[in-house]
Amino acid sequence: MSKKSCNFAPKLAKIEDMNKYETINTENDELMIREEFEALLEDYRQTPHRQKIELITDCFEFAKQAHAGIRRRSGEPYIMHPLAVARIVVKEMGLGSTSICSALLHDVVEDTDYTVEDIEQRFGPKIASIVEGLTKISGGVFGEQASIQAENFRKLILTMSEDIRVILIKIADRLHNMRTLEAQPVEKQYKIAGETLYIYAPLAHRLGLFPIKTELENLAFKYEHPETYAQIEERLQADKHLQMETFEKFAEPVRKKLKAMGYEFKLEARIKSVYSIWKKMQTKNVPFDGVYDLLAVRIIFKPNPDMSEKDQCWMIYSALTQYYKPHPERIRDWISTPKANGYEALHVTLMTQDGEWVEVQIRTERMHEIAERGLAAHWRYKTGFEDESELDKWIRAIQEMLKHPEPDAIDFMDTFKLNLFADEVFVFTPHGEIKIMPQGSTALDFAYMLHTDLGEHCIGAKVNHKLEPLSYVLQGGDQVEVLTSHLQKPQLEWLNWATTAKAKENLKRRLRRDGVLIPDLQKKPDKKEYSKWNPLRYLPHSRRITITDDSLNGEHVIAPCCHPIPGDDVLGFMEDNGVISIHKRDCPEAEALKAKHGQQLYAAEWKVTDKHSFPCTIFIEGIDKVGMVIEILLVISQKFCLNIGRIDLTSKDGIFSGNVRIYTHSTNEVEELCKELRAIEEVNVAQRLNIEPNE
Repeated sequence: MSKKSCNFAPKLAKIEDMNKYETINTENDELMIREEFEALLEDYRQTPHRQKIELITDCFEFAKQAHAGIRRRSGEPYIMHPLAVARIVVKEMGLGSTSICSALLHDVVEDTDYTVEDIEQRFGPKIASIVEGLTKISGGVFGEQASIQAENFRKLILTMSEDIRVILIKIADRLHNMRTLEAQPVEKQYKIAGETLYIYAPLAHRLGLFPIKTELENLAFKYEHPETYAQIEERLQADKHLQMETFEKFAEPVRKKLKAMGYEFKLEARIKSVYSIWKKMQTKNVPFDGVYDLLAVRIIFKPNPDMSEKDQCWMIYSALTQYYKPHPERIRDWISTPKANGYEALHVTLMTQDGEWVEVQIRTERMHEIAERGLAAHWRYKTGFEDESELDKWIRAIQEMLKHPEPDAIDFMDTFKLNLFADEVFVFTPHGEIKIMPQGSTALDFAYMLHTDLGEHCIGAKVNHKLEPLSYVLQGGDQVEVLTSHLQKPQLEWLNWATTAKAKENLKRRLRRDGVLIPDLQKKPDKKEYSKWNPLRYLPHSRRITITDDSLNGEHVIAPCCHPIPGDDVLGFMEDNGVISIHKRDCPEAEALKAKHGQQLYAAEWKVTDKHSFPCTIFIEGIDKVGMVIEILLVISQKFCLNIGRIDLTSKDGIFSGNVRIYTHSTNEVEELCKELRAIEEVNVAQRLNIEPNE
């Protein structure tokens, strides 16, 4: 029997005839399974792929028989999961029969007595190879121990470089798992959601799967911050009719103009996702009402074959600006220089007659398919005569990196994660060739990107004809000339300036070859230390913990990286010494812990009295006047009776801003305080900082 079957126990109460129950259940199951399979075939028939219905049917029947009698934790027959993954693969990724068959079979080897050899004998070497790759990284990317998690991550990247369909099916598998995550216990939800935000969503972005990336982010956020998710979703629904009114009013003259130009086109309204709204609220320290670019408009048109797509996009841009004023600093030309994941479009932000900013994305049908289906569409449109794309270069760089993998798997995982960036900068060589680098890259990274020898002998760079050090952070549009010397060799301090995976990997390898001892920047658990403590000593029956006044004196500690306070969404992490550190769920360090050390996570809830106070920093900004600071202090100290730890306010040209460190008892208290501070006529902003400033 499969390992998955032991997690489900059907409710048989009030049923006297067990055989009757099983018969009814089997008939219902069979009907549900057949309907889902027919839906899969219908999705497949809608594609341009050469139809291989018989092969797909054979794989389905084989998988159905292999998983017979096995159920998911949710209670549905297990075969419904491979069917759902196969539907994602064909309908949302646009892949063909080989990928569909591999998706249907992806759990057979892991969960049953069938082997990869059995798969190969029946369905051929290609499907068997993909199923084997998926089996190697089964159970999520990560296992139950930190070392296993990281080793499985290395396997994930290795299989991606061998056959990209492995990672595409794995992303589809994760998407369905996220869609059905509610059946899992809370601490498992945190682990899976953490992995998703740390690796899967960035990977989906890097492969151009934007709708899937957005859904993964939203689902992960929903399980990590359910109350906040519900609040933002409620606000979006309440404002939706206003957004659609804005869209229709904006679109009316655009439709007329595009018809007059002779184009077949679609206009789509896109509302910002819950997760992206929340991220902007966090990074900008603004409330929901402070997020102004909720609406975006897509123009998807069928281009005239007698003219270049680029020229036609700019023609449409020119037509739009006859009606609406463009924001001069918000034009993004992703057509002349596509993103590293293949994305092409022309973005412009326009001011409506009502004074609202609307982002417009101008795309051809080809560009739109690449934007929606990423890698699969990107390769389908390649002619075979094009230059190597940035996406091809990225995959080739992964293959190069894996030739000399970092000996420490967790370090390898971290350095690779650096290349799953969301933002990029375009820089130029002295000869005008464009290079795409991760945002935050340095001159040293650029040198290593061009060639390992350039990196190892780099002494500096001329950036826009000005001499800059190796640590210089590249800016968009920089022209960079690498300066070298045959006497130069890598130094240990260069590790502080290398940010890309390639630079870090090559630098560490050369330093080790030169006999340089590289300090261990991340403390690794000692096996002897692990033997000294037992998590069950603190948590005998549950993976849930309650943070009380007494527990804060020894068993639980507040993480200094994020300073959570009662009311924050938090989780517990079992440290090596058995003490549980309490982190905000969205703390950057917690995100890494969720991805790497999922077995040490605990669901946590607050039960702390007013005896304890916690440090918290509030950002305040407004119009300066005599006595402004005193008025602020009176609200904090007298009205709320809170202690103040530090004040750092500055004034310039009549505007004051800065931080006030207070000691509070809960998030509700902080919200009430900020509301009261904003009630002061001159105060414009009073908002809790999401990331505490360094002490």
